[in-house]
Amino acid sequence: MDRIDHIFCALSQRMSNLSHPGHVMPAPETLSSLIDKVNAAKRRYQPGMDR
Repeated sequence: MDRIDHIFCALSQRMSNLSHPGHVMPAPETLSSLIDKVNAAKRRYQPGMDR
């Protein structure tokens, strides 16, 4: 192995050993909720609608 290989290997090991902060994933929206949002957006942008 070359010197750069040793350095890269050591860096990779250090990065994999880092503790990852806990990312809290939001709860996914239900399909019906997403459909309701799309339908509401369609109603807002229909021609002739007062804004």
